[in-house]
Amino acid sequence: MKKKISLLLWIPVLMLVLAGCGNVKSVKYNESDIEAACEYMLSVVANGGVTGEQISGMSEWNQGALMAQMEAQVGVKMESSVLINALEGWEASRGECGEYISHEDYQYKSDSTGVVVTTEADFSDRDAEIEFEFNEDLELESMTVSAHYTVSEILEKAGMNTLLGMGTVFVMLIFMCFVISMLKYVPAWFNKPEKRASKSLAAESAASAVPEPVQEDELDDAELIAVIAAAIAAYEGEGADGFVVRSIKRRKSNKWNA
Repeated sequence: MKKKISLLLWIPVLMLVLAGCGNVKSVKYNESDIEAACEYMLSVVANGGVTGEQISGMSEWNQGALMAQMEAQVGVKMESSVLINALEGWEASRGECGEYISHEDYQYKSDSTGVVVTTEADFSDRDAEIEFEFNEDLELESMTVSAHYTVSEILEKAGMNTLLGMGTVFVMLIFMCFVISMLKYVPAWFNKPEKRASKSLAAESAASAVPEPVQEDELDDAELIAVIAAAIAAYEGEGADGFVVRSIKRRKSNKWNA
């Protein structure tokens, strides 16, 4: 029962909301004034007598004076930035569509936020749509040129964009794989000084561990000669003065020959 009562209470509210939405009024405008403003803007941008760069280089006072002059001639207000963007957009459209030839009748569409005026235009290379957007105070906010492309041209552009996007992704992936593969050498680069220090320490410890060669006490040659001479003299029964030992040679074998 409570649910039914709440639903009944909501029905008038919804009706009021729908009625309010239905009573939203569109912006009132004069087609002749809007058409005159659009024609004037077309003549300015198509004439090529002034460029967006020239207006950007003007002082704020000169820009304001120029906009006031245009408003006096046409009766439509606009900011200097709108005129600059329109001139730059028109120059860019010439690269896509070619030279401007003519346009068809204007089509108007208004709502509570403003008025949008469109017209189909003929250019030397391809057709395009020119759109003028006015706000609720009928001030010109933008002028754009949209070129018409065939289905094959759209698909070609989409394919090129896809190819460029995928190619960029694959190049970045390959580069990332290369960087990752090189990471295994990073610890070796940082550990080189430590390895050199450890190798030097190992060499020093090995050198200190090697035992010094034992030097055998060598007999003095003079003493050895005296002993040998005395032994030979005793064996021969003669004095040691009768012979002279000139050299001593050691035999390879320690065994005495019989």
